[in-house]
Amino acid sequence: MQPVEIKPDIFWVGAVDWNKRDFHGYSINKGTTYNAYLLRDDKTVLFDTVLQEFKNDLIHQLRQLMDPEKIDYLVINHVELDHSGCLPELVELIKPEKIICSPMGHKALLEHFHRPDWPYEVVKTGDSIDVGKRTVRFIETRMLHWPDSMFSYIPEEKLLISSDAFGQHWATSQRFDDQVDQGELMAHAAKYYANILLLFSPNVEKLLARVQADGLEIEMIAPDHGLIWRRNPAAILEAYQHWCRQEAARKAIIIYDTMWHSTEKMARAVARGLQEEGVNAVTLLHARRNHRSDIMTEVLDAKAVILGSATLNNNIMPALADVLTYMKGLRPKNKVGAAFGSYGWSGEAVKHLNGRLEEMGIAMAGEGVRIKNVPNHESLAECVDLGRAVARAMG
Repeated sequence: MQPVEIKPDIFWVGAVDWNKRDFHGYSINKGTTYNAYLLRDDKTVLFDTVLQEFKNDLIHQLRQLMDPEKIDYLVINHVELDHSGCLPELVELIKPEKIICSPMGHKALLEHFHRPDWPYEVVKTGDSIDVGKRTVRFIETRMLHWPDSMFSYIPEEKLLISSDAFGQHWATSQRFDDQVDQGELMAHAAKYYANILLLFSPNVEKLLARVQADGLEIEMIAPDHGLIWRRNPAAILEAYQHWCRQEAARKAIIIYDTMWHSTEKMARAVARGLQEEGVNAVTLLHARRNHRSDIMTEVLDAKAVILGSATLNNNIMPALADVLTYMKGLRPKNKVGAAFGSYGWSGEAVKHLNGRLEEMGIAMAGEGVRIKNVPNHESLAECVDLGRAVARAMG
């Protein structure tokens, strides 16, 4: 890839990872990017680096613009290795005057690279550096999504370099939001939020309130993954306002696993009951046919989460257990739910599913439905009634 000028004398110099397909258990079927940015002024500043295996891509980009040894400052907005993996090699090459990081970033850099001799400069929210015609202001964004995370804001350019916020995992040859399909862009952004930031929604809400209170003028948002928001940064800011409040649509998802299709038949009957009560957005997701991260993306704006499982070894099916462990860690809020399942002789699955829903703070719409072996017309009617009950609980 070639460097791309995103503002006068500010360049994207990152790397495109076309082949990445898994990110900590989050499925990324279209790869990702590791975005780094170079600012040339009286002082030259490199914001973040890239995953270690893409070190040469970054150095190649830099050499097209300048001698890397003339870079003055490295700003490390986030220490996670997809953004700092080649930092030791870059420090050796550049020999920067300063490595600028947050207080927690300083601690994390020491814990990752064990180099107390590096020229650290620790900054906090409100601190800034003068680099010539421009200044760089820093905003700590702890737990978005690591303790060390921070933003770099260049007021003269109205540019927010946003680290792991406002990004997407999407490998493209384009660099800007207005160069790609908007529906696909927002779908990638929603999946990114649902699987990385949902847990930290209260922090996101506080951060957005702080940005508004401080009157930050934002003309462009440059995240560390995916496309840069130059045409309409307000679109992603507005989306984050909805997502961090976990505002739900009148939408229900039914997540299930089935052994001999009995629980699947029950899932379809529950869906019918929801639709009969006016819930038109109903999605059935087989836990072994849909990746946990795609399921979480559907959970993001769903009001109802309904679980179904056959009983296996006095428990729930393992693929569904995987999804629920993942979901619990992300802490979805403002949901209603219910459980159902078929069984052969013991039938504990519904009890376990109810327990999982209650652990997540999901409001229960009834005790659920258990059916032995293969459902008939009468027992499927119980599932339709369960769907109706959930619809009524959705309001």
